[in-house]
Amino acid sequence: MVIATIADQIVRGVDAVTDTLSAPFSEPVIRLGVTGLSRAGKTVFITSLVANLMDRGRMPQLVAAREGAIRTAYLQPQPDDTLPRFAYESYLAQLTSPTPSWPEGTRQISELRLSLKVQPTGLLSGLSGPRTVHLDIVDYPGEWLLDLGLLDLTYEAWSAAAIARAKGRPLGDAFLSALAAIDPDADLDESTAKALAASFTAHLNASREAGFSDCTPGRFLLPGDLAGSPVLTFAPLPAYSGARKSLGREFARRFESYKRNVVKPFFRDHFAKIDRQVVLVDVLGAIHAGPRAVDDLRSAMAAILGAFRPGRNAFLTRLFAGRRVEKILFAATKADHLHHAQHAQLTAITEALVRDAKDRADFAGAQTAAMSIAALRATVEETVEHRDGPLDVVRGRLLDTGKQAAFYPGKLPSDPAHLLGPARAGAQTWLDADYSVMSFAPAHLELRPGDGPPHIRLDKAAQFLIGDRL
Repeated sequence: MVIATIADQIVRGVDAVTDTLSAPFSEPVIRLGVTGLSRAGKTVFITSLVANLMDRGRMPQLVAAREGAIRTAYLQPQPDDTLPRFAYESYLAQLTSPTPSWPEGTRQISELRLSLKVQPTGLLSGLSGPRTVHLDIVDYPGEWLLDLGLLDLTYEAWSAAAIARAKGRPLGDAFLSALAAIDPDADLDESTAKALAASFTAHLNASREAGFSDCTPGRFLLPGDLAGSPVLTFAPLPAYSGARKSLGREFARRFESYKRNVVKPFFRDHFAKIDRQVVLVDVLGAIHAGPRAVDDLRSAMAAILGAFRPGRNAFLTRLFAGRRVEKILFAATKADHLHHAQHAQLTAITEALVRDAKDRADFAGAQTAAMSIAALRATVEETVEHRDGPLDVVRGRLLDTGKQAAFYPGKLPSDPAHLLGPARAGAQTWLDADYSVMSFAPAHLELRPGDGPPHIRLDKAAQFLIGDRL
């Protein structure tokens, strides 16, 4: 077993060195990871990004598009035959149909390759013809990314943190009650283990629905073909003796198996190969959910950054230390739910939420940015008369009724500390404000030739993420 593990590591090391040595002499490839927590809009982001890179009429802030350096863009077979293909055509048809609807959220990893034919600019532009740059987009659930933080935890440490988080969260009290009736030192009974794991999973799902971000282990929420397996049949336990054949001993073993057989393969086979990353964040949803959800989002963002290996992806660095994430974008989605007059406040709040994570990445040499975007604009802006004077609102088609409605979410503070202060202090509600969210359906689109779907700052996001390579 040990020899096989060593041999596998040697083969992977040789493959990595071979890829690194050949990369400068082949067509350049940008591996862009796209992730975010539930309802952040990963599928819509990728679909709109690809559509707007293929038809670039709405991408003026992407310099290569504005200057005409991108001659054409086209889809090609993805390089990894073992991954599902991102269903771009189906999602685009769903968003642009006469009765548009939002696609389902990301439930598994998928990949798509978009190739761009680029004409070099500058002094040497006339001496060389167009070159091809491949953009490999890897889509994966943010819940899986949070799992990488488990690699440094023991079962006991994770259990203590998970039990502490459960207090006051949705269905947390029910899980804690079930936990109180369990003797961790009793012999393993599989029906008891399944019941406790089911109660813990229900608590995680309810917490995610209520706007909380840190709901690990992530595969409990998105089990796929692992549903019902022992590797997903455990839960946090209080202190236990560790006696052989006990429930505590078996749960600890399954926790280690989860890290070894679920988390580590994802990191090794997919995540460690990414060199650009966008993390989509539903900041407005967290604000609506309340101070505890905002603070949970802040800590989750710090944990996510801890899973990256940020730094400049220089040739020698890649050769001797493996690939590193060069650029990380934290993007607050659903900016179209706000009038543009409040976009600066949303961006400032996002920057404050990811400050801890951003400082660590900047120190390691990665470039980071935070911005407010809407990958697909679903609303239009209006100013309506109100008893207190003119009010800036957005208008769109409601998801549940299909009717048009104007919406004002509340005034975001100019100083992010007015939100983050109560969140860090453990406040249960906002004392002097009420923030609302509304679910809008996709707008009916009539696209002109050469135009991709309407968006907010998707071109600016693309310039940050890939502009330097075009």
